[in-house]
Parts: sequence; structure tokens; C-alpha cells
Amino acid sequence: MYVKNPKGPTFVILPDGQKLMRSDLPPVETNRWVASRKACVVLAVSASLITKGEACKMYSLSEEEFDSWRFAIKSHGINALKATKLKKYRQS
Repeated sequence: MYVKNPKGPTFVILPDGQKLMRSDLPPVETNRWVASRKACVVLAVSASLITKGEACKMYSLSEEEFDSWRFAIKSHGINALKATKLKKYRQS
């Protein structure tokens, strides 16, 4: 079986010294998005492991949805991505 090598890096070294690999990303067929999976995708884009467009295409996300994840993490941390915390963190 032929496995296509991805364009771009196969791993990146994060500022804390940890290695983030493409294999650490959530499966492409993910339907249930928990906070940790959302954070992993945002981290991969921030670390230039994958592009924003590639992430949106892989996971069938809109750019607005991805940007909302990134904004939530930047503003309030990973807890803001939890569905049970929507009211607390997304009120104006």
C-alpha cells in the first residue's frame, strides 16, 4: 500500500521542548470535538505543523469556527473550548 507523504514538516518542536507530530492530531473523521482535540488542532496551526486552510479542509471546519477556537484559547485558555463553559466565556 502506498502512503502519501504530507507536504510540510512531519513534526515540530514546541516552545516547551515537546515534539508535536502529525500523528498526534485528531483523526480526520472526528465528529465529537472535545476541548483537547480543538486545542491540538489550534496548536498545530500555531506551530506551523499544518496550515489553517489544511486544518479546515481536513476537519471540515469553517474558517470562522477555527478562528473562534483560536480566539477562545488566546482570551481564556483551553477551558473556554468546553461546551459546558460556552455561556461563561462567550458572553460580551
